[in-house]
Amino acid sequence: MPITEVGGRRITLSHLDRVLWPDTGTTKGELLHYYATVADALIPHCAGRPVSFVRTPDGVQGQRFFQKRPPAGTPDWVTTSETLRKSGELMPQVQITDLATLMWAANLACVEIHTPQWRSAAPGTADRLVVDLDPGPGRTVVDCCEVALLLRDRLAADGLRAWAKTSGSKGLHLYAALRDADAGQASDYAHAVARELERAHPDRVVSRMSKADRAGRVFLDWSQNSRKKTTATPYTVRARPEPTVSTPLSWDEVASAASPADLAFTIADVPARLAAHGDLLAPLLAPASAARLP
Repeated sequence: MPITEVGGRRITLSHLDRVLWPDTGTTKGELLHYYATVADALIPHCAGRPVSFVRTPDGVQGQRFFQKRPPAGTPDWVTTSETLRKSGELMPQVQITDLATLMWAANLACVEIHTPQWRSAAPGTADRLVVDLDPGPGRTVVDCCEVALLLRDRLAADGLRAWAKTSGSKGLHLYAALRDADAGQASDYAHAVARELERAHPDRVVSRMSKADRAGRVFLDWSQNSRKKTTATPYTVRARPEPTVSTPLSWDEVASAASPADLAFTIADVPARLAAHGDLLAPLLAPASAARLP
């Protein structure tokens, strides 16, 4: 098996020709190449946060599992932090702090990377607000875009600047940077805004968790602000039939989207977007972007 050195760390690579996406023939080697290419944009969005992985060792059509604890055999140079579980147990989790860690994880077929809206150094503090816009039956990401513009303007009325990205699946994620907030406050605020938009646009928006209520509407999932939940990290690949990516968007792209294909980006598309536009979510990380909840 080939051994490579990344940032002074020796990593044994395996089965680089294994096809992880049968529908497109995309291999694990291509997954590693993608993550190496976008690492400078991705890693800052993980920095200081415990990560969880969706692993698909036999490909996205095979068995998959969500992994929070460090995988067996995790090298001692991989940074970890401890997360307090509901049971009171401290659980170690990986932090992706550098390219070597990202390559090590990708080699284990850790296809998806998920992060919470808080940092390990301050687990009770929410430094990001997130709303997941999920299209119900009969709706698409284009409908999510229309609702996202409403949500953007509603957040702006409270002094919160929002940025958008695709989920890499069916919908959109909207983020805002926070300061002096905790996860409970962020969740309560997101829930209140979602209910307000549902009252104003009952034919287009739903805030209730019941799947039976989502047909023909866009569900505003406010619950991912919970300390116990995570959201797909910007630039993560998704374990979908194609190697789609959770991709930052400009508001012009959100406003002009005419079909789901306009917002479907794969590992073949994103490096060129980064080269042309940089990280469209970079302002989310700037301390000056953070605002208090009303």
